[in-house]
Amino acid sequence: MKFLDLAKVYIRSGGGGGGCVSFRREKYIEYGGPNGGDGGNGGSVWVEAVDGLNTLIDFRYQQHFFAKNGEPGRGQQRTGADGDDIILRVPVGTEILDEDQETVLADLTEVGERVQLARGGNGGFGNLHFKSSTNQAPRRANPGQLGVERTIWLRLKLIADVGLVGLPNAGKSTFLASTSNARPKVADYPFTTLHPNLGVVGVDNVEFVVADIPGLIEGASEGRGLGDLFLGHVERCAVLLHLVDGTSGGLIEDYKTIIGELEAYGGVLAEKPRVTVLNKIDTMDEEERNFLCEELEAATGHPVMLMSGASKEGTVDVLRALRGQIDDHRLREKGGVEEPDEWRP
Repeated sequence: MKFLDLAKVYIRSGGGGGGCVSFRREKYIEYGGPNGGDGGNGGSVWVEAVDGLNTLIDFRYQQHFFAKNGEPGRGQQRTGADGDDIILRVPVGTEILDEDQETVLADLTEVGERVQLARGGNGGFGNLHFKSSTNQAPRRANPGQLGVERTIWLRLKLIADVGLVGLPNAGKSTFLASTSNARPKVADYPFTTLHPNLGVVGVDNVEFVVADIPGLIEGASEGRGLGDLFLGHVERCAVLLHLVDGTSGGLIEDYKTIIGELEAYGGVLAEKPRVTVLNKIDTMDEEERNFLCEELEAATGHPVMLMSGASKEGTVDVLRALRGQIDDHRLREKGGVEEPDEWRP
């Protein structure tokens, strides 16, 4: 299934049904009076976050969503039927944007959240509604209220606990494949990852979700490369895992490039806690590892961890460091393993 995280949708709520002008006409009843019913209300357009979806691919093939109109009123005091609502089911983490793609109308971050995007029009009053002591035979009725028509954008921001950032070919997909059941494409050329991948990793009896996005390059915040299209997916992460390729020959420049792009992107992305890791240490001897680690620590000003995603050396320590940065309410117990309850008499 293709990954799609941005979709343009046209919606329209249903219009209300018109009121009815009718009079009671029965044998032996000389003054029947008005009996025209009201029109039904039009259907509304809702958006709901549901479980089991992680892409907006459904909105690639259908972009128009129109709710049903309310039926008009009828004689014998019969009210028209209301129009059926229509519900747009989207993945958790979807933002609803106005047509300008800047104004946020809603942000659905929990399963079951529901927001009304367009309210259906009210039904019109029939002539029975206008009956009074001074106007006992009204010949007027209201038309139904028109529905609301608008264009919206759906933008998906994956809800993950950890976001992987780094230059292309830094080993992000290899790390995700070695620590989870995810199977992203892994190759020895840049931009192997073309769309985000999610993986559930476990350590010390807890699980959390890791998001792998396409690699960043210099100028990504200005639209170069693929990474700027997907940086929004790590906005919701609790911590960023910054992988630096130890075999690149310019790891300090690589580190500064990523930090510069995170700061240029704006928002809270650059302020999120980060775990910096020197990757691909399986290709180095002990002396080279220590030298590059000290050099990177001097540039970053905080401790740097060592890891090899290919040989899984140091991956458990990295996962434990990530776990320490994640809020407790985000962590989930691993299935099939239960913590022993405290004994009580």
